[in-house]
Amino acid sequence: MQIQQPHDVLPKPSHDERARQAFAQSLKLHLATKIVQGNREVYERRVRPDFERREGRPPRDRREVAQGMDREPYYQLWGALQRTSQEICWNSVLESIERQLPDLAERARPRVDAMGSLTLDPGIAQPPYLSALDIHCMPGGYAAERIADDVSAGALYDRGGYIYAMGGWGTDNGAMGRTMIEVFQQLFPNRSPVRILDLGCTVGHSTLPWAQAYPQAEVHAIDVAAPVLRYGHARAEAMGVPVHFRQADAEALPYEDASFDLVVSHILLHETSNKAIGRVLAECHRVLKPNGVTLHVDLSLYEGMDPFDAFMLDWDTRHNNEPFWTAFREMDPVSLMTGAGFARDDVISAYVSRAGKAAHVFSNARDSGGRNNWQCIGAVKSEIGA
Repeated sequence: MQIQQPHDVLPKPSHDERARQAFAQSLKLHLATKIVQGNREVYERRVRPDFERREGRPPRDRREVAQGMDREPYYQLWGALQRTSQEICWNSVLESIERQLPDLAERARPRVDAMGSLTLDPGIAQPPYLSALDIHCMPGGYAAERIADDVSAGALYDRGGYIYAMGGWGTDNGAMGRTMIEVFQQLFPNRSPVRILDLGCTVGHSTLPWAQAYPQAEVHAIDVAAPVLRYGHARAEAMGVPVHFRQADAEALPYEDASFDLVVSHILLHETSNKAIGRVLAECHRVLKPNGVTLHVDLSLYEGMDPFDAFMLDWDTRHNNEPFWTAFREMDPVSLMTGAGFARDDVISAYVSRAGKAAHVFSNARDSGGRNNWQCIGAVKSEIGA
C-alpha cells in the first residue's frame, strides 16, 4: 500500500498504532475487494429467483431487493463486518491522536508569517444535521472540542479518512479535487479563476489542489467546524499552500454578492439536509460573478442504476450514520440548480469517472454500484439578470 504523504501536523503513530491502522485498512480493503462480491452471488442465486417466482417479475428497485437480501445471513455478516471495520478504522487513529493531542494543538497554532489565514467565529452554530449524530461513524463528528484550540477532529479526518478510503483518494487525500479541476478545465479550457471558494472544506483535502492548480488565484475555504479548520490551516501552511480558511455556514455565506469566479464543493451536499441543499446552492448563485461557475462533486445518483447496486449503496444510509445519503441520490440535479436561480440551459450534470487520471472524463455509464463514478452537478451564472 502507498504511504500517506507526511506533513508537520499529521499524527505520528507509534509502532503498535501503525500496525493497528494497517490492519484496519487491510480489513476494509479485503471487504471491498473480496467479500462484498458474495452478496451479488447470493442475490442472483436465491433472492432474485425467489422474488420472480412470487411476483412474476424481477425486483424494480432497491426496496424490493431489500425484502430478500435483509434476511440473508451472508449479507448480514458482511454488513456487520463493514460496520466493525468503520469503528476499527476511526478508533485505530483516535488512540494515537489522544496520546499526542496537546502537541498537535501546539503545532497547529497559527503563525504570524502565515501565507494563508484562519478566521474563526464562535457564534457559528453547528447545523442539526451534523450535530445530531457522528457522521459516517467518526467519533465526535467534525466539531468535537476536547481541549482548547482542539484539532483532533481534523487529525482524525485526515488520517482516518486515508484509511477509510483505503488510499483511494491519493497519498494526500486530494484526488477528488484534482478530478474536479480536470472536469473544470475540460468544460472551460480558457478560464483562469481569480477568486475560488470551496464549501464544506473540512481539512482542505480538495481545496489545496485548486490552490496549486491556480497559484495566481485567491482561494477561500469554509466550514462550520472550528477543529477541522484549525487543522486544515496548519496542514496547508505545512504543505506550502496559501488558503484562506473561515468558519462559516454555507447556507448563509459571509461574502458579498458577485464576488467569486468559481464556487465548488466536494462530497458536501449529501451531508446536508434536503432543505439545506437548496439554500446552499442559492448562496452559490448569489456570490458568483456574472458568467461565474459553480461545480459540486458528490455521490452518483440512483436514477437508472441497477436495483441491486442501489440496494448495496443504501447500506450507508441505514448503518453508517449517513442520513441524507439516499435522499441526495434520489434528487434531480436540474431541479436543484434551477430552484437555486440558475437557468435550465446553464445547468451542468454528468457522471465523472475517478478510475485514474486519464479517465477523469464525463461518462454515460454507471459502474457496478456507482462506486467508481461521482456525480458532478453545477451551472454557469447567466450574465443576463445576474
